[in-house]
Amino acid sequence: MQMSLVLLALGQDELALEMQAQALRRRRVYRMAGCTSPSIRLLAVMGPGTMCDNTPLDYIVDNVSVQLELLFVTPDHDWPDEVPAHDVLFVAIGESERSAPLLALLEQRLAHWPRPVLNRPERIGRCARDIAYALLRDVPGLLIPPTRKVSRCEPYGLSFPMTMRPIDTHCGKGLEKIETPAALDIYLAQHSESVFYQSDFVDYSSRDGLFRKYRIALIDGRPHACHVAISEHWMVHYRTAGMEQSVKKRLEEASLMEEFERDFGLRHASALRSISDILELEYVVLDCAESSDGRLLLFEADIRGWIHASDPIDLYPYKPMVMQKAFDAFETMLQDLLPDVHPHRPTSAQGTLLRASQG
Repeated sequence: MQMSLVLLALGQDELALEMQAQALRRRRVYRMAGCTSPSIRLLAVMGPGTMCDNTPLDYIVDNVSVQLELLFVTPDHDWPDEVPAHDVLFVAIGESERSAPLLALLEQRLAHWPRPVLNRPERIGRCARDIAYALLRDVPGLLIPPTRKVSRCEPYGLSFPMTMRPIDTHCGKGLEKIETPAALDIYLAQHSESVFYQSDFVDYSSRDGLFRKYRIALIDGRPHACHVAISEHWMVHYRTAGMEQSVKKRLEEASLMEEFERDFGLRHASALRSISDILELEYVVLDCAESSDGRLLLFEADIRGWIHASDPIDLYPYKPMVMQKAFDAFETMLQDLLPDVHPHRPTSAQGTLLRASQG
């Protein structure tokens, strides 16, 4: 299992998944290395797959008093006869076509679970891009581009420019801006997938021509800024935005993150609260921006969004303190579910100590 995590971090997914399958044939519960004297035990229900398939909780609980164990379930073996003792259960399986049957099985299994359950499986499907649009499009102060699921042979009703991406893809894989019907034909000729998400393109560039995308974690309904990527390109990803090479961008990010509660988060507090109320997920990560007319522009809501404090401190000295607020909020959410919980001594419950690494 440790080798599979290393290979996934290196982008060698095929070999990594083979290693993972071998590991899961041996055992399905793994203890994450972390706090030696935890005050609360968290059991995360995971599905097989890459780092984009489950919530990366290990980065969230790394510096808090939480013991994290991972229980892997598969469509063939949806639930083991015994599970580790825990105080709170967290469903970490993200929304996808592939995970839908597994989430349906978990919905039945966890309907009357004797411990608190976070991110109930029947709610995770609300993160699908087309479903999120249908649920959130009328929220005051929120702009979410019209989005629908289309097949190759369906008529395309949205106006140009539009964006296209295959379903169940992340990190910009297969995402393109389409300007004309001819460009759409070329796109479909270059992509063999049968189903896509189609969305209106929204130009959210600022007055200086740059694009600013916020990653916000909604934890127990409260927003926390986790990074701000600033890019010359409309498709913004933190690792390709040039943040590491630009002191100016990092200084701006530091200011935006540190002032988030008094600035961006305050301006959009009502819309963010509505998103939390409608999705009903105790933990969800938003990728969003601000439209030219001042509304909150939502690109995606997903429980799998990676939030962390693992960037080099010499380049990003402002991040550990800001991110610790989010991590502390996560721990507080768990503790609030069990007001009488007392610290647990570490146990030798089944599992292997491991620590995910990335990049």
